[in-house]
Amino acid sequence: MYSDLTNGLPFMKMHGLGNDFVVLDAREKVVLNARTDGTPALPKVTPALAQAIGHRQFGVGFDQLAVITNGAADAHLTFFNSDGSTSAACGNATRCIARFLMEETGKTQLHLTTDRGDLAARDAGNGLTSVNMGHPQLDWDEIPLARQMDTLELPIDGAPTATGMGNPHCTFFVDDVDAIDLVGFGPGIEHHALYPERTNVQIAQIIGPDHIRMRVWERGVGITLASGSSSCATAVAAARRGLTGRAVRIDLDGGTLHIDWREDGVWMTGPSAHVFSGVLTPSFLESLT
Repeated sequence: MYSDLTNGLPFMKMHGLGNDFVVLDAREKVVLNARTDGTPALPKVTPALAQAIGHRQFGVGFDQLAVITNGAADAHLTFFNSDGSTSAACGNATRCIARFLMEETGKTQLHLTTDRGDLAARDAGNGLTSVNMGHPQLDWDEIPLARQMDTLELPIDGAPTATGMGNPHCTFFVDDVDAIDLVGFGPGIEHHALYPERTNVQIAQIIGPDHIRMRVWERGVGITLASGSSSCATAVAAARRGLTGRAVRIDLDGGTLHIDWREDGVWMTGPSAHVFSGVLTPSFLESLT
């Protein structure tokens, strides 16, 4: 996906259960600002660029921006939230990009790298893709929390569970997820003093021993229709608390994911969609310089 300020910047729009992404493929040499010697430079995604592309009225709009670069394995993925902040993990985007790379290469298994670590992906059949999101982080300093404490039940009203999946999570178990005002509830928990790096917030309702209904407030984004890492964190929290087994179906506002916490990590399986490809215009890019 070559580009420059003359031709614009190609991108792809994808979503996993309505959790939507702009994806920049920087495995080729992509020019955002040509070097003085005329050689191309890889794009530098700044918070301002991410915010501009992520604006749903003045840009393209996304929950997360993902950049694909060459790595030690099949590809390296870097993630940005719509407020310009970075995230080490994004499960739905990883699954979408894994499907794109499988279709491009004909492979049925991939080895991806992220700031979270190495992730395995595979074709699960019937258009579904599975990603191993790695082992959950259960110790307070790995999540991280502000001080040492029991991560199973935090000293916050509702006694939520803290989990790390390469990004921090705070999961509340409630009787009825639709009775919670997530717009009013989410921001206060995202910025809670116990979470020095802020947190993703989940409200979860146990439907059965292998079935959860969940809604999500994402750190740096707000309400999203789905979240892969949040689903993994909620499944881990429910299993730790003895509310479910380790393999569960999670129904989100945008659809269903299947999570299986195994010995080798937390596997997430679900659909993905490549909706369209486009080009950010030269005038748009120039307005950001």
